[in-house]
Amino acid sequence: MPYLHGCVSTAFHRHLIGLGVDTVIVTGCTTSGCVRATVIDACALNFKVVVPEDAVYDRSQTSHAVNLFDMASKYADVMPTENLVCALRSALNRA
Repeated sequence: MPYLHGCVSTAFHRHLIGLGVDTVIVTGCTTSGCVRATVIDACALNFKVVVPEDAVYDRSQTSHAVNLFDMASKYADVMPTENLVCALRSALNRA
């Protein structure tokens, strides 16, 4: 399997690149586990990463908040879904 920037390039990654995707929006559970791992991997593969903060969840509110703060500081744009939708609409209107 080929490596990109120290990360394993998967068939899914190659498919996204083939489609011209440059941004990944990450949602789901658990903020401190799967969400964070996906965000870090996507960032390491040079995707722009966005996390809608109200579309991710963790059983611990403290862990949720700390991980959102850390991801926003290092790996992703973290914002409310409403702001993301507005940004996507603006981008579509410019296209």
